[in-house]
Amino acid sequence: MPDIRILTESELRSQVQLDLGAIECVENAFEALATKAVVMPPIMRLDIIENNGEIDVKTAYIPGVDSLAIKISPGFFDNPSLGLPSVNGLMVLFSTRTGMVEGLLLDNGYLTDIRTAAAGAVAAKYLARADSRRAAILGAGVQAGLQLEALTLVRDIDSAAIWARDFDKADAAAKKLSTRLGMEVTACADVASATANADIIVTTTPSTRPILMAQHVTSGQHVTAMGSDSEHKNEIDPEIVARTAQYFCDRLSQVRVLGELHHAIEKQLVAPSAEFPELGQVIAQQLPGRRDSTDITLCDLTGTGIQDTAIATLAFHRCQQHQAGTSIVT
Repeated sequence: MPDIRILTESELRSQVQLDLGAIECVENAFEALATKAVVMPPIMRLDIIENNGEIDVKTAYIPGVDSLAIKISPGFFDNPSLGLPSVNGLMVLFSTRTGMVEGLLLDNGYLTDIRTAAAGAVAAKYLARADSRRAAILGAGVQAGLQLEALTLVRDIDSAAIWARDFDKADAAAKKLSTRLGMEVTACADVASATANADIIVTTTPSTRPILMAQHVTSGQHVTAMGSDSEHKNEIDPEIVARTAQYFCDRLSQVRVLGELHHAIEKQLVAPSAEFPELGQVIAQQLPGRRDSTDITLCDLTGTGIQDTAIATLAFHRCQQHQAGTSIVT
């Protein structure tokens, strides 16, 4: 029996950071969805309603890739009040040749954080205006900061605004990010103020009611919606999806039942069979992206199993290479 490699969060953090390599990894995964016979089953989700929690299971097989990951990802959104992170989890890596377990990645949700931030960067790279310089982040959690950091890797972002329902949290996050990223980051008391002069808007909350309304978006802006990864979550006014923005998504079959598109369909603003471009199709140049600098673009990202297989495989290989290099030096 082959050995199973167990990788801790600290080991994974040492080898995988939010950088251009991680963004390229996720970008390639999006493209594979459009160009390869990827096998990606629907997300399995268990809701723990009384504790404001959920557990998601995601996976995908990418032809030509020697491994696949099955990710188990709990999200318990009241945890911060208990001094615990809202998201944790692990990934199990299997050989696609033999089905044997290759690795157990005890990342506590770290790799999910990285691939999610990288996905936001990919959306901005292909859909935001090239001259975008100011961002608005709605939410003040871990992912909010990572999304802003990711944007700086694909656009010349030099200032940002942060809004959260708890202004003190937004203010604390703004101060931390100003220091970490070396740019002006300010906290705003309302969404309108945060988005008023933004080129890129990213929503990063588990909200069940829209926080970004049609009146908050204007000509030329790009919106990336990160939070609506289950049926009851809804960050974006369905009017934006249906009438205001040029709409894109990660996986059309998935956003029809989980994403912001789901709510527009539910309100009968969009036909259930309506076709929209996937981000991978834009990357592969099968369909056009932003048409004009004055367009409003919206990318609905619900998180896909192919991203998990891609980032887990990258992490595993980097850790293997690091161990081999260390052994040679020793």
